[in-house]
Amino acid sequence: MQSTTALRISAVFGFLAVAIGAFGAHGLKELLVRNGTLAIFETAAHYHLLHAAVMLWVSTREPLPVGSWRCFCAGVLIFSGSLYALAISGVKVLGAITPLGGLFLLAGWLLLALGRRA
Repeated sequence: MQSTTALRISAVFGFLAVAIGAFGAHGLKELLVRNGTLAIFETAAHYHLLHAAVMLWVSTREPLPVGSWRCFCAGVLIFSGSLYALAISGVKVLGAITPLGGLFLLAGWLLLALGRRA
């Protein structure tokens, strides 16, 4: 993977974090409050935006730490994605896959700490 591709994907993740967060705060707030899942949605948005920023930073490193970047990408998709889906749908079983996303996020941080590229 090239740094430019990683940077662009990271920027899209950041854009989506802001857009989804704003949509949740304004367009979905009533539904989320009714479902009792506003805090879940906010957690998803928080981790999404935070890790999009980290992905953006990682994508500027030379050489690109591909393993960390991919773990963060998978982590955001699985962790935040499952929480967004749970918050909107109220289907609690979706929370069962959230920890897998958390493990990917942890792995991304660990790979960075160890200085691993792949």
